[in-house]
Amino acid sequence: ARYDRYGPEGVFGSQPGGMGGFGFEGGLGDIFEAFFGQMGGNGGRRRGPQAGADAEVRLDLEFAEAVFGCHKEISVRLPATCNGCAGRGTAPGTDPETCVDCQGAGELRRVRQSILGQVMTASPCGRCQGTGSTIASPCPTCRGDGRTVGASTLVVDVPAGVEDGSTMRLVGRGAAGFRGGPSGTLYVHLGVERDTRFERHGDDLHTVATVSLAQAALGTTVDIPTLEGDEPIEIARGTQPGTVVRLRQRGVTHLRGRGRGDLHVHVAVDVPTELDEESESILRSLAAHRSEDVAPPHTGLLSRLRSRR
Repeated sequence: ARYDRYGPEGVFGSQPGGMGGFGFEGGLGDIFEAFFGQMGGNGGRRRGPQAGADAEVRLDLEFAEAVFGCHKEISVRLPATCNGCAGRGTAPGTDPETCVDCQGAGELRRVRQSILGQVMTASPCGRCQGTGSTIASPCPTCRGDGRTVGASTLVVDVPAGVEDGSTMRLVGRGAAGFRGGPSGTLYVHLGVERDTRFERHGDDLHTVATVSLAQAALGTTVDIPTLEGDEPIEIARGTQPGTVVRLRQRGVTHLRGRGRGDLHVHVAVDVPTELDEESESILRSLAAHRSEDVAPPHTGLLSRLRSRR
């Protein structure tokens, strides 16, 4: 697993340092605040603990696990809250101190002259990294960061009906924040293995049942695969190639709502490509009985060799 910055809707956002190298992460509001903010004497906001970065990991599922849902364990390696200082970043028995540069505001303000008059700009304090406090005696375990990087195992509750390529959003399961800041979001990208028996379209499944020419004409019963195991279905007398038999509630569980999709069984008729003499004679007799025109018997070398046996 790796951790990275994300945009507000779960897709990759701009990395710090984007926007031509300015490093703004809050959009136009922060840009205007940096250049024109604090005009009119309005007070700045206190930065406080920084939130942790979002993270992403891939989770592979078997077809049945995606259809019915499951609990899966995943291993991630992310910054986690330091156990030695509980995320405070300070050594035992000590407390953070108010930053002497920003006086606890978390940002530094500067006034300059421009064509618009006096303009106040604000930027994160470099001494305290925008937290408003500094640590004189850092925690020996995390060295004042409030977090340590390590591997951990999470149990993910995968709902029934997820599809290949879908993403689960786990709030608060990403990287721990700097010095007690809130954790980011963990995005779990799902990969679903294919099942050679089925083709999935939404919550419906499609499969093929192959029958012989005689079975299609006279009718039969065949076993077809379902998610719960093989199930017999009736092939009606005179079934045509491409006929679809629909089995309700044999498909995928609906992700949002109750019930399941359907299983569509596509009937394929297996027409023989090679016939022995007896089978060919029977078919020619049937064609003659039905007054159907068929091609004459093959008179090539193979046929002459057969006739001599």
